Amino acid sequence: MTATVDPAPERPARFVVMYDTPTDVDAFERHYDEVHIPLAKRYPGLRRYTRSHEPAAVIGEPCHMVVMLDWDDMAALEAALGSEIGRRVAEDATVNLARYATFRGMILQLDEV
Repeated sequence: MTATVDPAPERPARFVVMYDTPTDVDAFERHYDEVHIPLAKRYPGLRRYTRSHEPAAVIGEPCHMVVMLDWDDMAALEAALGSEIGRRVAEDATVNLARYATFRGMILQLDEV
């Protein structure tokens, strides 16, 4: 008798963006709320979109906002970022939001521990 082995489950993937304090907080927030969020919520396969304003820094410098976007797995995240909507979201961030705030992002593959 041959034992079957279940394949490893796909691990969730997360895209994290940290925005520094904007030069014009009101203009940044208005554009983020009215343009960027509605556009980003159209990412294919997006499971969850969360953000936190003025997170408390434990180590290092504080930032204005942290945004977290979740997908089922890395393939879904990569497909979303490479999609037409993904290109439009990236362009909006680098052209419009970057006028007000510097930002950095990272992609995480999540492990349950």
